[in-house]
Amino acid sequence: MRLVAVRSGENRVGNRLIDQMHTLRARVFSERLEWNVTVKSGRETDEYDALDPTYLLAVTDDLRDVIGCARLLPGTGPTMLGRTFPILLDGNPMPSHPGLIESSRFCVDTELGMRNAARGLHKATMTLFAGILEWSLTNGYSEVATVTDLRFEKILRRAGLPFNRLGAQHPIGNTIAIAGIIPATLENAVRVRPEDCEPFFVDHAPLAA
Repeated sequence: MRLVAVRSGENRVGNRLIDQMHTLRARVFSERLEWNVTVKSGRETDEYDALDPTYLLAVTDDLRDVIGCARLLPGTGPTMLGRTFPILLDGNPMPSHPGLIESSRFCVDTELGMRNAARGLHKATMTLFAGILEWSLTNGYSEVATVTDLRFEKILRRAGLPFNRLGAQHPIGNTIAIAGIIPATLENAVRVRPEDCEPFFVDHAPLAA
C-alpha cells in the first residue's frame, strides 16, 4: 500500500485514480451508508469537488486499486462545514485561518483494506489518518477540521487522535453528525502511523503521466 496526493487534471494516472475514488465513494456513502448524496454513472460527486481539492488516496502498490480516500480543502475558502453544515457550529463562525485544512469524504474499501490486528482498525484507515496529518504538516497546516458522525468519532478516539468538538451533535439524514478539529502534529501522526510503515512522502505530482 502507498499514499498519493493528486489533483484533477495533473496527469493520466492521477485522473484514473480520482475516477476510481468517485466510484468508491458511491459504494460507501450511497450504497453502504445510505447517505443522501448525488450519484451519476456510478460515481459520487458534490460541489466541493469543483474547487480543485487535493485528494489523498491510499492505493495498492501497483497503482491499480484505490483502497481509501480523503478530500482536502483549505479552511480559508468554501468548506463543507461552513457552507453545508453550519448547524454543527452552534451559531459560531466557521474557523478560518491559513493553518486550517478541511478533510471530507473520508472512506475506506473494507474489502481491500488490510486489518491492523493490534488496534482492530483497518490498516488503510490508520494509513490515511497518518497521511492526512503528515501532508498537513508538510504543507504548512496545523489543524484539520472535519464533519463526521458519532461512529467515526469513536474510531478517531480508538486510534488515539484528539477530536475537539466545535458544537453539539445533530441529526442529519440517517446519521448523527458532529464537527471537530484534530491538531496536525508530528506526535499525532506518529501515534497513528502503522508500525510497518515509514514516514509518508506525499507530494502533488507523485505519478508518471
